[in-house]
Parts: sequence; structure tokens; C-alpha cells
Amino acid sequence: METVAEGLWSLADRWEEEGRVGQAVKCLEAICQSHVSFLPITDVKTRLRIASLLLRHTDNVSHAKSHLERAQLLLKQIPACYELKCRAYSLLSRCYNLLGTIQSQKQTLRKGLDLAMSVGDGRSFLLWACNFNLQLANALTTEGDYQTAIAVLESGLQTAEQAYLPDLQMVFATSVLHVNLMQWEEDAGIVEQNMSRCETLWNMMPVDQRHVCKGLYVYKLLLQAFFSLRTCDYKEATYHVASLDTALADDTEPPTPTSEQYYLQQQLNYLEEQMKQASLSPVVLSDLHDQYLMVQRQLNQCAQQRQYKANQLGLSEVGKLPLGPAPLDEEWLPRGAVLVLVDLLGALCLRPKGMFKECSKRIDSGLSRVDEELNKLGVTVDIAEGDLQHWAIWIVGIYLVLWLQLLENKAIIDLTQTDILATQEEAVLHFGKAFKMTGSKGMQAMSQVNAALSYICVGDLSQALDLIAPVYKNMDSYVGVREKTSVLFASGLLQMKQNNLQEARTRLATGLTLTHKQLGNHQLLSQYLTVLGSMATTMHDTGQARDILKSSFTLAKALHDLPTQLGVLSELTVLFQELGETSKQLENAEYEARKTEELKRCIGAARDSKHHTRLIQYGLS
Repeated sequence: METVAEGLWSLADRWEEEGRVGQAVKCLEAICQSHVSFLPITDVKTRLRIASLLLRHTDNVSHAKSHLERAQLLLKQIPACYELKCRAYSLLSRCYNLLGTIQSQKQTLRKGLDLAMSVGDGRSFLLWACNFNLQLANALTTEGDYQTAIAVLESGLQTAEQAYLPDLQMVFATSVLHVNLMQWEEDAGIVEQNMSRCETLWNMMPVDQRHVCKGLYVYKLLLQAFFSLRTCDYKEATYHVASLDTALADDTEPPTPTSEQYYLQQQLNYLEEQMKQASLSPVVLSDLHDQYLMVQRQLNQCAQQRQYKANQLGLSEVGKLPLGPAPLDEEWLPRGAVLVLVDLLGALCLRPKGMFKECSKRIDSGLSRVDEELNKLGVTVDIAEGDLQHWAIWIVGIYLVLWLQLLENKAIIDLTQTDILATQEEAVLHFGKAFKMTGSKGMQAMSQVNAALSYICVGDLSQALDLIAPVYKNMDSYVGVREKTSVLFASGLLQMKQNNLQEARTRLATGLTLTHKQLGNHQLLSQYLTVLGSMATTMHDTGQARDILKSSFTLAKALHDLPTQLGVLSELTVLFQELGETSKQLENAEYEARKTEELKRCIGAARDSKHHTRLIQYGLS
């Protein structure tokens, strides 16, 4: 009967090669449903194959789970067969993850981890321990248990060191860095240490190995870009985004099988070495032989499967970005989502520089990719969440979050070039709500600063002072200069409104220097200059006022920032009036009138924008 089973396995492999997954599953299920009894280990291997097929090619997670649970019951009655038991635990964990049952997933992973560590014999089980550690850390991160997740990842890093696998060490180091960035408040020391560790481990990897670890390289660059943006180092962030563009430039090319072949060949060589050991029991030797045949088949089928997938799914879905070798051959994000994320990061780097045309191209590219990926997943305006399976909801959720971020940045660009009428009081409410919704000290500080600016706009200086004072007092404790430059601007403006002109000038000059040297936000730079120019006019320093306001207007014009342009023109009118330059005053007034009309047209366009309509519907209720 075992010969019959092997024949059916071979037939199922042929069906899978041809893309006829349904026939392959039926072929394998014939063994499980047969009235003639097969050996329990044959039944187990068959059910694991069925589950792998279903998870790899279909959405039928529940059916895969039932086969795996049955396989586990059979494995309890079979001694040894540790490799099969680990594989069953790993596949079952994936099922629980896709179904959203995190508690069951954690229990399964801990059992698998205990088994792999208790066997502790050979590189294969060290790999399985790494697999379980990584999956367990992901589950803990999903629940928000960051500290335990980091501890699990550090344990996985030590296991990878024992296995002498630098690529796996890099996987765990970058995962630790990822969790650090997710829970990062104001102490950047640990984050910077882990950044350095990642760079060191990456440089220790052999060049040929780095070449095939493309997914790991992209993951590292993304985390570095996140860190640079968080610390407002736009120059470094731009460099990382450019590196990402280069790494992903071949996205439209047929994906190379080099990475998959590399890892399969590694596994094949390892299994050959294991089978040469004389001390192996017949059961373990049989298990290793089965694994060897399976890996050999996968290696032979690599080119055929790649061609089939290219024909059936399209090139953009074939090229995956795996983080490491099997059994860690999963990717952090789908390739399509990575491409959208890089577009978003590119837009975030360009927007503070006022490069709105290039920024809009990035945003439009990202929105187009999101629409394309959602269409592939069958998500349209007629689809409700209840119509989707849990695994699909998770993937769709990634694209929807990116879509919302892209729309938000598109709206910000539009609003930068228009005006906000009678919204100061509403802004106070929104920033107050934002303060309560976030646990990040940096975000809370920014919410307080923006709320204070809104209070200044409506003339409530007392409320503004209450909000700014605590942030100003602790401004040196924040990472980067985003919070510091913002609070210096707001506090300087408040001091000017309270007629403390010397103190206002000191704070504004300090903030201007920081913004120019470190932040690179040209819009904030223009606003600093406008306030300083207005204050110079008030202090009758007309020569300096003229130079400062002209510089501010030049920046605002380059940014297409119409509100700031009008603010500068208004200040220039006051300046020319004080200097008695009537002709320039009239000329300036005419120019201001033309800019006002241009602003009105922009406001009308903004009101009609579908992106604004989509965002405005999300109120405070």
C-alpha cells in the first residue's frame, strides 16, 4: 500500500506543476479517505502535503486546519518523527494566524518551540526553533506585548548564532529594531544601538548571500528610512528611499529564482550530510530520506512553477521578498504593499522641501498601485467586510491604511496651497482629541503645539500659554528637532503677541537656525521668516524687515504656499506705508489682490476634491 501512496504523491506533484490544484488535493485525499488502512506516518505526510497545498494555492484555511489537527492526533501516537511534528506545528500556527485566533496560535508555537529545543540535535531543529520564535514574536506584537516579543526575538537571535546563520541573525536583529520603532517614545539610545547591530550583521554576511537576501535588504532599508523620518533627518531618509527605488527597480521584470534555488540547495546539502551519519535510527533515516526527495522535487520544479505562476497570477505577485531561508521563507509585507510604502516614504521626504510636483507623482503612483492590488483581491465599493475572510481582511487592511496615508498627504499638499477659513476653533477640538488618542509623548507634544497655535489664531493667549509652557520646558528631551522647532515657533509667536519682543526674537532666531540646519522643512522656515519680518517692522528695523520678508516670500512662492504669500504681502504693505513709499504700497496691494483671487480659485478646487470629501467624513463623533 505504501507503493500506492507514493504513486499518488507523484501524481499530485504533477497536477500541482500543471496548476491543477483541485485535482492534486483530490488525489491526496484519496489516501486519507481510503477504506484500506495506510501506515499512520503515511497518513500524516499526506495530510501535511494537503495542508501545504491549500495554504499555498487556495483560501481554504479551515480545511487545511482540519487536516493538520488530524495529523497532530496521529503524530502523538508515533515516536520520534520530530521533523514532521515541527512542520505540523508551524503550518497549524499559520492557519490560526490567518483565522485570527491568536491565543491558539501562541499555544501551538510554544509547544513547537519546546519540542525543537528539547530535541536540540542538528541544525534543522535550530532552524525550526528560529521559525517558532519569529512567529511567536509576531503574535505577541499583534497583541501589543512588545517587551515579551523583544525577549522572544533575542532568544531567536541566540539560536541563529548557534546555527551559524548570519542571514537569520539579521532577520531577528531587524525584527527587534522593528518592534523598537513601534514602541519607541523619546529614548533613541536603544533604537540607535539596534540600528548599528543590524548594519554590523549585514556587513558580516558574505556578498553572495547578501545578493540573494533581497527581502531582508529591503526590510532593513525601510526601517532605516522610518528612523530617519522620525528624527527629521530628511537627507538620510531620501538616501534610503533612493536605495529602495534601486533595489525594487526590477519589479516589472520576471522574478529570478536565484534566492529560492540557493536556499533549497543549502537544505539539500545539509540533508545529505545528515543521512551519512551512521548512528541514525531507521525511522529518522526514513524521515530524512523523505525530506530529501521532497526538497529535490521542489528544486527541480522551481522553473516550471515560476513560469506557471507568472502566467496565472501576473509578474507583480510572483516576485516575493522572503526574509530568510526555509522554513523562514515568508515575507514581511506583500511586494505590492512594499512598493506603495516606498512611494509614501518618498512623498514624506519631498513634501517638507516644497517639491509638490514630484511629491504628487509619488502619491498618484501609490494610489494607482493600491487600486490595482485591491482589485486583484476582489475588493470593490460593493464589498463589505463580512464578505471577506480573515486573512483577506488583514491584507486588505494593509492597503487601506496606506491608501488613507497617501490621501492625507495629498490633502495636506492641496491645503498648503489654499486657505483654511473659519477653522481655528474646530482645529482646537481636533488637536485636543488627537492628544487624548495617542500614547506617544512626541505626538502629544505636537498636538499641544498645534492646539496652542489655533488658540493664538482665535486670540486666546492664556489657553495657548497653558499648552505651550510644559512642552517648552521639556523641549530638549524629545528625539530629533521636530518638536523643538515647532514649540520654539509657537512660543516665539506667543511672546510677540504678548509684546515681549526681545524674548520672541531670541526664540524665533534659535528655531530658525535649527529648522534651516537640521529639519529641512521649507514651509516652517518661510513661516519663521514671516513672523521675524513682521516683528522687525514692529521694532522699526525696516531694512532688516524688508530683507527678511522678501526671503520669506521667495520661499513661499517656491512652495506654492498662497496663505503665507498673502501674509507676507500684507506685512510688506504695512512696511511700505511706514516708509512712505506710496507707489510700492499701491503696486503691492494690486499684487495682493491678484493673489487673493488665485487663492479663491484654489479654495474652490479644494472643496470639489474627492480626496477632501473622503477625509472630511471622518469627524470627532
